[in-house]
Amino acid sequence: MAEHLIINKWRDKIYEVIFEADTPIGKLFDEILIVCIIASVLVVMLDSVDSIGGKYARLFYILEWFFTIVFSIEYILRLISVRRPVKYATSFFGIVDLLTVIPTYLDLFLPGTRFLLVIRILRVLRIFRVLKLAKYVGESNLLIRAIKASGRKITIFLFFIITIVVVLGSLMYIVEGAKHGFTSIPKSIYWAIVTLTTVGYGDVAPETSLGQAMAVVVMIMGYSIIAVPTGIVTVEMAQAFKENISTKLCHDCSGEGHDLDAKHCKFCGSEL
Repeated sequence: MAEHLIINKWRDKIYEVIFEADTPIGKLFDEILIVCIIASVLVVMLDSVDSIGGKYARLFYILEWFFTIVFSIEYILRLISVRRPVKYATSFFGIVDLLTVIPTYLDLFLPGTRFLLVIRILRVLRIFRVLKLAKYVGESNLLIRAIKASGRKITIFLFFIITIVVVLGSLMYIVEGAKHGFTSIPKSIYWAIVTLTTVGYGDVAPETSLGQAMAVVVMIMGYSIIAVPTGIVTVEMAQAFKENISTKLCHDCSGEGHDLDAKHCKFCGSEL
């Protein structure tokens, strides 16, 4: 019984350090981890530059394993400190934490020149560590909530855009034809998307007067359409700021974003 209480006490202490960012030791832990995340991402980026990666290959190798060990320990401690480790392991940030360490370990089991391409892909996957930064930025929770709340509206908006580009692309295929570069409806739809988003690569362009007139309409539509999803998310963010949302974490599943007067976790039902 005494041993069980000691274990729970240590687990609660680890939880306080890792998950409670409002404590001094918790803030220090987050700051150290943020530095490690940024440094590890920079190592991956610099390692991809041939002139730098070749010269400092051994240093980057040592640093990569250092960061992998740090993130592995962090991941294990997170699983130990929560009461429902499976719940955390299958959450978004739990999966991100796992993705930040798996590539380096898989690298050990893929030796040989014929696997060089696979190893390069695994090294690039380490860039996902930048996603870990999101959990240490309080405002990111508001953005995530706003995007989730806007999901249905944005989905309907995207269907509307898809309908427009399909219609416009098909019309442009009829008007311009293959001799002006619009060799198929999919390629014409590609032109419509590029023009509507105001990117304008210029690899395909209308040459007839009617086609150019249609292009002008699509360009003008693009300026008004781009602002729609921005407005939707902005409204939802303003609403999120108005709501009284607590930043307190659930000890069982690490869920957050509960109401200030909430007594139970809205994700797993555990007592807060």
